Order: sequence, then structure tokens, then C-alpha cells
Amino acid sequence: MLGLRGFPGVQGGVETHAQHLCPLLAAAGCHVEVIVRSAYQPPSVGDHWQGVRFRRLWAPKSKGLEAIVHSFLGVLYAGLIRRPDVLHIQAIGPAVMTPLARLFGLRVVVTHHGPDYDRQKWGQVARWVLQLGERFGMRWSHGRIVISEVIRGLVRQKHGRESTLIPNGVVLPDLPDSADALAKFGLDAGRYVVLVSRLVPEKRHFDLIRAFDQAALPGWKLAIVGASDHPDEYVRSVIEAAKATPGTVCTGLQTGEALRQLYAHAGIFVLPSSHEGLPIALLEALSYGLPVVASDIPANLEVGLPAAHYFPLGDTEALAERLRAFAAQPLTPGLRNERRAWVKTRFDWHDIARRTLLVYQAVVKS
Repeated sequence: MLGLRGFPGVQGGVETHAQHLCPLLAAAGCHVEVIVRSAYQPPSVGDHWQGVRFRRLWAPKSKGLEAIVHSFLGVLYAGLIRRPDVLHIQAIGPAVMTPLARLFGLRVVVTHHGPDYDRQKWGQVARWVLQLGERFGMRWSHGRIVISEVIRGLVRQKHGRESTLIPNGVVLPDLPDSADALAKFGLDAGRYVVLVSRLVPEKRHFDLIRAFDQAALPGWKLAIVGASDHPDEYVRSVIEAAKATPGTVCTGLQTGEALRQLYAHAGIFVLPSSHEGLPIALLEALSYGLPVVASDIPANLEVGLPAAHYFPLGDTEALAERLRAFAAQPLTPGLRNERRAWVKTRFDWHDIARRTLLVYQAVVKS
């Protein structure tokens, strides 16, 4: 597998996707090797984790170059050394190397996680490369996986290809009894709004900060959880806006037990983003049984929540109203368990792994 920074505990939707998927593929009998970027892969993990083998390859830690350079080196490694039955490329950026992989005689599966060229952080050249990666990945691969119906329609319309819809999933976590991680940030259980994401423009942190300020929830705080791989002016602006807004804290990147506690003890989860594939963070919030509020972009709507959980993209007053409404509703154990059962039924990683394996088997037999 190629096209991600690494895992476990590495920030990013594709990384979280692979972290859940790969051990289940290994448990199903696949020999899974993941080509990761050495600068991101936690040294403490070692070369094997839950049946998955890691191959660390160097890449320049540069927003514009690291993915394409690492993907090129990864395809060389796969084509010249490993010769796998299937090379699974995650995301359309790395998929620009699909023709090279085909030249090496490899059978290629590409997962389309969303039109990354729509993300605000990319310049004109980067967007062109991402569009080229989408074109190559969807037209040259042996198998195509998409994570949402919206993306499947895009692939059919733009590239005339059919694809297999396999969404992201969740694993229902054990709810932690401890809340000691909250004290570090001055948070009280059940009395804070949380957003877990990378600090990038399409997550629209400013919308949430403004809406939280407008909502004026007595005794509540806002926790912005996450960081950026490449800190820039946007990151600095978010941190400054948080400092200027009473009750708002930026926790930085959190993983492991601290992240579990920040999810589990939140009062409301919000995802105000303008771009998503199928939002893993939203699904994870639901797996903790949290009331969630999300922007009404197609990827978020596809999760299938009732209308009261959505607000028009960019409408901070509507978001503030949603915050007031959910803050006034007690989060009972019954409601929490209902949400957990609902998301488990619709987005189960074991079923996702089974369906992914079927794609591999079809590609190998073709």
C-alpha cells in the first residue's frame, strides 16, 4: 500500500483509514506491506504492527514535493524489489504514478478519497498535478475504489469509469472513565465544543470560532484539536483568533488516550468544513455517541444524519443556533448508545475490509 504518511497515530484521514483497514486485511490472510514516509512514521512502532509490515522511505518534508517524490520512490520499490500481487495506491495525488506502476507490470488499485484539487491550500501547479493524478488513477488502474456516492458520480461523469463504493468506517471505542487529559486545557466534561482536524483552510476553523462566540454558551469552551504538517499563515491566524476569543483553546495534535478523552467527554462535535471525502472525524465522533453538527456539503450529507445536524456552509449564525440547541439537550446514556449503534451498523470496518479484499481478488483474477 502506498500514498500515506504512516500509522498508527499519524494525523490525516487517509492515515486513519489505512490504520483501521490494514490490520483487518492482514487478519484475513493478506501479506500487507505499507510504504510510509520516514519523517512521519513513529519510530516506536517498529517494522511490524498488528500483522502489517512497514517499509520506510525518505521523502522531502515539503508540502509541494513530499507526496509525489515518495510515491515515485514507492513505485520503484514495489516494481523493482517487492513485486506485490496488488499495489494499492491511496488518494489521487500519489495516483499520478499509476502509469509508471503499470509499466512495471503491477496490478494497481486506486482509492479515490476526494477531489483534493478543490482544497484551498493548493496553488495552480499542485491542482493540475492532482487533477492529472485523478485522471491517471481512474483511467489506468485495474480497480477503482471510492469512499462516497458523490465521488463515484464524479468518476463516472469525468472519466467514464465505474468504481466500487466502499466507505470509511468506525470501530466502536471503549468509553474512557478517566478525564485527566481535560485538565491540561481547562476543559470540563460535557461542557465544551470540539473540532478534531488538521489546521488547513478547508476545515474553516474561523467559522466555528465566530459561531461559538456568537452562541455565547454559559460555562462552555471550544477545543480545537489538531495541527498542520507545514505550519503557515493560516495556522498562525487560527491560533491568534483562538487567543482572542474567550473560552477557546488550541490543544495541538493529540493522539492515543488524550484524543480518546477529548472525544468522549465533549458536549458537541462540529465539522464546518468546505471539503471532505467521507469525513472520518465525524464518524469517530458518532462512534463516541456525541451530538454532531456539520456543514451541508455533499460529503457530510452522505453520512445520513437528520436535518437538525446540518447547517448551511459558512452561515455562522445558523451554526450558532445549532450549538445553542444541542447545548440545551442533555446527553443521556440512551442517546449516546443509540448514536453508537447507528454508526456501527452503517460504517463497519470489518465489512469494509471484506469488500476491499474482494476488489483485490477480482483484480488478481482479471
